[in-house]
Amino acid sequence: MTDLVAVWEVALSDGIHKIEFEHGTTSGKRVVYVDGKEEIRREWMFKLVGKETFSVGVAKTKATINIDAVSGFAYEYTLEIDGKSLKKYMENRSKTTNTWVLHLDGVDFRIVLEKDTMDVWCNGKKLETAGEFVDDGTETHFSIDNHECYIKAVSSGKRKEGIIHTLIVDDKEIAETACL
Repeated sequence: MTDLVAVWEVALSDGIHKIEFEHGTTSGKRVVYVDGKEEIRREWMFKLVGKETFSVGVAKTKATINIDAVSGFAYEYTLEIDGKSLKKYMENRSKTTNTWVLHLDGVDFRIVLEKDTMDVWCNGKKLETAGEFVDDGTETHFSIDNHECYIKAVSSGKRKEGIIHTLIVDDKEIAETACL
């Protein structure tokens, strides 16, 4: 019998990670899986509330599962990423990254730009890039298989909007994907 009580999906630069949590409220067992791999196993925990901290992804992002009693033998499970609730983390992440999902030569690619570092990730791997100043902004060049790509950064001209990042693959603009 499984004691699976919570499942979360967390989008990081290196991909979307699945976190599963088992909590045996009679045995005190706690098990954390990240992408199907067991990260933590504790048997016979007498304290049924508390937290479990572990890391996720290539960058070893800190994650914490909080276990709180809500009433009687009912429990609430919340996930924090880098010290923020999952919701807050994802809201913040949508401001600090751009994500594009595209299909090339029969393969799906997930490209993520980290705006603070200008790192570009593709399907979980950080890419080698070359930055270049152009008349109206900057271009960050890289390739995917035999496809020439670049992310163009131009000012929106509006302070609240900031810089607009556009992915160009083989001279075609790719639409940004919302929150992945």
